[in-house]
Amino acid sequence: MARLFGTDGVRGLANRDLTAGLALGLAQASAVVLTSGRRAELRRAQGRRPVAVVARDPRISGEFITSAVAAGLASSGVDVLDAGVIPTPAAAFLIADIGADFGVMISASHNPAPDNGIKFFAFGGTKLPDDVEDRIEAVLAAGDQLLTPIAGDVGRIRRFADAEDRYVVHLLGTLPHRLDGIHVVLDCAHGAAAGVSPQVFTDAGARVTVIGADPDGLNINDGVGSTHLDNLARAVLEHGADVGIAHDGDADRCLAVDRDGNIVDGDQIMAILAVSMAERGVLTDNTLVATVMSNLGLKKAMAANGISMIESKVGDRYVLEELDAHGLSLGGEQSGHVIMTKFATTGDGILTGLHLVAEMARTGKSLAELASVMTVFPQILVNVRGVDHHALAGDEVIAQAIRDAELELGDTGRVLLRPSGTEPMVRVMVEAADQPTADRLAHALAEVVQSRLALPVA
Repeated sequence: MARLFGTDGVRGLANRDLTAGLALGLAQASAVVLTSGRRAELRRAQGRRPVAVVARDPRISGEFITSAVAAGLASSGVDVLDAGVIPTPAAAFLIADIGADFGVMISASHNPAPDNGIKFFAFGGTKLPDDVEDRIEAVLAAGDQLLTPIAGDVGRIRRFADAEDRYVVHLLGTLPHRLDGIHVVLDCAHGAAAGVSPQVFTDAGARVTVIGADPDGLNINDGVGSTHLDNLARAVLEHGADVGIAHDGDADRCLAVDRDGNIVDGDQIMAILAVSMAERGVLTDNTLVATVMSNLGLKKAMAANGISMIESKVGDRYVLEELDAHGLSLGGEQSGHVIMTKFATTGDGILTGLHLVAEMARTGKSLAELASVMTVFPQILVNVRGVDHHALAGDEVIAQAIRDAELELGDTGRVLLRPSGTEPMVRVMVEAADQPTADRLAHALAEVVQSRLALPVA
């Protein structure tokens, strides 16, 4: 049977894949697994119940899924604090801030409104490792024999009244410099950032223009946010703003636009923050964590500034693993998931945006000037579908084609072939000093992969 949990919780089409019944069962199973430790047992010994924070983004299906999750938790003897619509990183922060036993975020991030997801956080607001997710699945599969709670031992469901205020105060407390004098356009993706991001940037001293901040439950990520930057670029130019900041639906990402409408991606944002933190002596071990998909220009920029770089697998959870393993302070992905471990346990788009704009204020430089610390190498990604991706590693013809491409590129580019973890597909990524070279080599490698690994047509 396919694993229920994906790379970021349980996701699917709401009310078809992700039903109220599944949400309730997952909540009950999570209560069994996440309240089995000594901390929860001590609570019970003191006559107190375990506590969970539950939050969601504004998509319409989040209403019934949140109700099902809260019912499942309360029926399992867990007290629920309903934080309402807040960003994913806010939920993670609140779990740690109040010492809750665990938490649940209902969101499908940058996906369209019909989708939704359920993500669990452990004590301290950290993501669950695979083995804990597997235990939750096992309990869910076991059914009533493990999910039946003690008669009468039920939790309460209460509103987390000051959830948003706590998070705002936290964000403001992280700033190394106020944002006075900077005009920021915020694109909140009609998502969870709409109620928080404008307030925080305003309180931090910025002049704020807001777009994409009218969520109606159906318009989340619809032509707005970090996956649709054209509107933000136009707004920055129209208003003569200094910078544009874009979030995704649950506000764990941040991408930016400079005053000329040019996109500044997650790699460039990490480069800016890493150099700033190194200058201020707060970049632990002068080391940045990024994924294997980050642009070669990031690695070269870090080397030029005396900063080491550790590469992780693709996915913010793997960035977090490397950050935790080495005790480091900064990491992230090209997509805009940036993790600052001193202030957050997960990617936080509002936090990232604040610190990016704070660096503009601190240095007096434009975003374009700051981003020039990194030269972005032309990059192309070709998805080769309908192939036996499991056979990629053992094919010597493909390996030789890769070596030939790398020999041609030398130190002016790189090649990465990566099998999909979920479907018969191989991703071919090439970076080069110029776009034509990148395009030519990528498509040539894609043809070799297709010819060697093509699956029989049914």
